[in-house]
Amino acid sequence: MTKNTDRANALGKDFHYFEQHRAEWAHQHEGKFVLVVNEHEAGFYDDYESAYRAGVQQCGLSGRFLIKQAFAVEPIIGIY
Repeated sequence: MTKNTDRANALGKDFHYFEQHRAEWAHQHEGKFVLVVNEHEAGFYDDYESAYRAGVQQCGLSGRFLIKQAFAVEPIIGIY
């Protein structure tokens, strides 16, 4: 596998982990930004920028992490 494929697979696992905990986190932390690193919750933040800074601090600029907002149902921003 290539490095990009490995990163994509790992990110997919983090996304799956988020989906498994979505309802719980939406109930407990609705609207917060969840930082997921290596299939573990690494924090909840009030805004995307704070979650991003924490992700970079934990994983480095070239590291891999996922940030998703905790809502029970993914909001639709716009369809064009």
